Amino acid sequence: MDQQSLSVREAIIGRRSIKKFNGQPVDREDLLQIIDDAVWAPNHKNREPWRLVVACGSEIFDLHKLLRDTAIPKWKELSEDVLEKQMQKFTLPGAYAFVIVPEDVRQKQRLEDFAAASMFIQNIQLLAWDYGIGSCWKTPDFLDAPEFREALGVKSGERLISMLQMGYFDDIPKAVERKKSDEIVTVFGAKEENN
Repeated sequence: MDQQSLSVREAIIGRRSIKKFNGQPVDREDLLQIIDDAVWAPNHKNREPWRLVVACGSEIFDLHKLLRDTAIPKWKELSEDVLEKQMQKFTLPGAYAFVIVPEDVRQKQRLEDFAAASMFIQNIQLLAWDYGIGSCWKTPDFLDAPEFREALGVKSGERLISMLQMGYFDDIPKAVERKKSDEIVTVFGAKEENN
């Protein structure tokens, strides 16, 4: 990476979810370095409640077939042009990371693990942005399809919480304004003013 690293604030405020990738592949070493750094997410009792299935090399073409078969069930009925257009949302990302968490039967631990894995995913997205790689955390219904879970090796007692699409892009989406602190913060003990 030749560029100067972003500050934490620049990464948080500047990052955008990228949905339109340009098809350029993501280097496996970059992806694995991002993951190696992202694991420093806070997680209760250092359980590190996540594992990943990634695709960013030649295996991505087999993943495209799985995504086609699972996400577009009537794909055989489509013309080649229509299918190609529908598949672009799957074929243009340069890498995929599927995040899997344990489904602890204890609610407290299950919620802690999901929260930790969510921070891990955010770390991946911020670190990728620093590399000039965009990402989008997606949770399509087909992640729970038995054939999709089986193809990714998701075991009983595990939950697939994220299809993280990653890749290079040509345009940065415009920022959508966020709520400010005066809209979301209540000072403890403050009395509401009656109008």
